[in-house]
Amino acid sequence: MSCPLHHDSGQTVVLDPYVRDLPAEREVLYAAGPVTRVELPEGVNAWAVTHHEAARALLTDPRLVKDIAHWDDYQQGRIPQGWPLLSTIPPTPTNLLGTDGAEHRRLRKLTAQAFSARSIERLRPRIHELTKNLLDDLEPQASEVVDLKSEFAFKLPMSVIGELYGVDGAEHGYLRDMYVKFFSSVTPPEEFLETYTALERYYDDLIEVRRANPGQDLTTELINAGESGDALTDLEIRGTLQVVVAAGHETTVNLICNAVRALLTHPQQFDLVKKGEVGWDRVVEETLRFDPPTSNMIFRFATEDIEVGEVTIKKGEALMVSYGAISRDRAEHGEDPHPDTFDLTRTKGRHLSFGHGPHVCPGSHLARMEGEIALPMLFERFPDLRLAVSEDELENHPSVLVNSIKELPILLRP
Repeated sequence: MSCPLHHDSGQTVVLDPYVRDLPAEREVLYAAGPVTRVELPEGVNAWAVTHHEAARALLTDPRLVKDIAHWDDYQQGRIPQGWPLLSTIPPTPTNLLGTDGAEHRRLRKLTAQAFSARSIERLRPRIHELTKNLLDDLEPQASEVVDLKSEFAFKLPMSVIGELYGVDGAEHGYLRDMYVKFFSSVTPPEEFLETYTALERYYDDLIEVRRANPGQDLTTELINAGESGDALTDLEIRGTLQVVVAAGHETTVNLICNAVRALLTHPQQFDLVKKGEVGWDRVVEETLRFDPPTSNMIFRFATEDIEVGEVTIKKGEALMVSYGAISRDRAEHGEDPHPDTFDLTRTKGRHLSFGHGPHVCPGSHLARMEGEIALPMLFERFPDLRLAVSEDELENHPSVLVNSIKELPILLRP
């Protein structure tokens, strides 16, 4: 289903909260860039950066900060109560998404070691084991239609991040359902507020359990860090858990699903992988560019007027980073092959799908490793795997934030 996108006379791109035509939306945003006005759900207005060079500059500009106290529309009550996109904007600066400078570095240090390349490499055998177990579990359904998203793409990263932070496996399904509502652009305000509160309560309970019963997990380490002189409050521990557990599984879920869809709908490109002419690392990187797991990241706020080309982001205004549009930048990725083409032999350009600058995603090493392990193991086990529906029948999750499909119905052994 397509949904027309349009500009008003002030060059505002109106985004579709149901994300019914994501390729068209990316192209409209790119064409309107490098920085353009956007209208978000509930009539909220902001700026979006949609070109690669401008994004790199703005993502390292100290005049743009994460603290919501600098957003005039929010401070003056113009943002609707229970607005779903507030899910990634902390009301107080107590986590990585709401802090800058020294405070951000202090909080990031607590996750940086756990997500360093060396630390992540130690997880490789366990990720192999978890992947094998999940594929074994799929065997009885090999001749049936299976939702690969819920049965594989979700379970693997949730198991990995859950083990890292001591989240009970029995609670993974609950968290999945909560985050479906949490990241939706169309969750009713009352339900969004209930979901937000329920997740806060969940992590508060996890902290209480781990404080009473310490384990060999990173939640325990966060608690111990707070008790050893780093002055980490329970709100900061909760905020850190909210960010790393959400981002630690959601990004990889979408990466795996988007890679499977891209390979199955581009058989000539998939043949290059099967013949060994390109590696799985290229599949991961081109998927991250072509179909990034995060469509848009909200927000940064201007602490003074910032001129970008012919536009001025005024003090107090919000900026959204449109990774989907940035991935279509011809100046960065060239015209041949065109950026809207999935091409594993692409040599020009680098994507920004994990961000850039001080707020670059700390879990990027983990997401890449999970993709580079899970995808070849999946197709080695089920080499004839195919979609059980046409590509046009795959529906996007209604979110202007995450780029996620509702389901990925497949046949493992047709």
